[in-house]
Amino acid sequence: MMDDIRELSGPRFSGRQTGTDDDRSSATFVADRLAKLLNQSQERCPTSPVQASPTQSRDHQWTQTAPVTVRRLGDNPLLYLSGRSESRSLRIGSEFLPILDSPSADLTAPIVFVGYGISDQAGGYDDYTNVDVRNAVVLFLRGKPETYSGSVTPADKERIAREKGALAYLTATPPLLSPYERRRGTGNAPTAFYSGADSDHQLPGAWISTAIADAIIRNSTDGAKDLADLQKALSTGTARSFSTGITAQLRWTTVSEKGTLHNVIARLPGCSVHADETVIIGAHRDHFGRQGGVLFAGADDNASGTAVMLEVARILASAPIPPKRSILLISFSGEEQGLLGSRLYVSQPTIPLASTVAMVNIDHAGIGNGRLTVGLTNVEKHVALTAGQAAGLDDRLDLFSFFPGGDHVPFHEAGVPTITIVSGGSHPHFHQPTDTADTLDSNILRNVARYVLALSWRLANGP
Repeated sequence: MMDDIRELSGPRFSGRQTGTDDDRSSATFVADRLAKLLNQSQERCPTSPVQASPTQSRDHQWTQTAPVTVRRLGDNPLLYLSGRSESRSLRIGSEFLPILDSPSADLTAPIVFVGYGISDQAGGYDDYTNVDVRNAVVLFLRGKPETYSGSVTPADKERIAREKGALAYLTATPPLLSPYERRRGTGNAPTAFYSGADSDHQLPGAWISTAIADAIIRNSTDGAKDLADLQKALSTGTARSFSTGITAQLRWTTVSEKGTLHNVIARLPGCSVHADETVIIGAHRDHFGRQGGVLFAGADDNASGTAVMLEVARILASAPIPPKRSILLISFSGEEQGLLGSRLYVSQPTIPLASTVAMVNIDHAGIGNGRLTVGLTNVEKHVALTAGQAAGLDDRLDLFSFFPGGDHVPFHEAGVPTITIVSGGSHPHFHQPTDTADTLDSNILRNVARYVLALSWRLANGP
């Protein structure tokens, strides 16, 4: 598994961005591995190949494709801040990173702090009260204050800023994190991110580090103390917006082109009257590629899950007896761009969703505290616990209900039971250039694989 992770996150595939040649070549790598692993299984249980849609490339293996838009940040993007005490360019990757689907930028404008960037007068919360952001760059915090009960997305915040007349936006993780954010290891560095905003009218935007956002506040002409104090004040539900007196220059080029997304699908046939029933084991293969001259290798996210899937396929294919139900292994692309690959499969399933017993999703499987975080939807807890006992890991499981993000979501929406597995604890390199193979823990990876294997076997052979 570590060898697979080093290969997938190494220079050969250059970050596996969806729709690129690297996406296609990494799909070929996974497809070839699955073909070699599963060939032996066909001899144990000869069955008629399932007719695939859209294209069957070889018995029991298919590639599923769809057109996508590929956006790349050109090299040497610039974010330059000038104020009363200091002027300097920020470092790409560690101090700022343009939003990955941001349009090109070439502008200079004053920075206006607008709290969390929310304007919901009906909900009783408006960060834009008594502040003029026309022809300005707005700075807002990620998330929302505890006192605000409404829902808001990054795309909503971008739209609000645009409607208020802003030219661009900066966003940062607030310094005071919620218990959930602390458990998940939310960091203060900028991370790779697609906003999902309307591309026809989108504002240029960048994620800056918490330290840079704090420096902007501390050096502002408003006399504010620091970002943590401002965040506490915002928690009372009162706007704390102001012009900082600091100017930002944003300059970068975004190139858009057409590309092709590649899912890889392979089938391990079952041998019983239940062979038409299917268990899906999936993991997304894509990451962010090379952006702004910086490589996002994506070792934990999600070369690790891909490696676990391949290892589980190896063991299932070489087991002395075949499973009763069929097992479908899917390497998704497009997860980082809004679950494009898993939504493609659910819209064009090679096996009817009605006969899909469960979907097991593996993501972020190589870093953490040694525990396994498991999210269940329409699956009884005893199924997950029994698998944990079989793997000798029942004392390391933390069971939860639905996880709001990941390739299991389209399956859940379609009524398929889902089980999501991630390694528990902090993932400090999440969506950052530092997510490299040398940061992974092989013992954690092995435990995830043992659990996925036990769980898949239970689902494929149990009642």
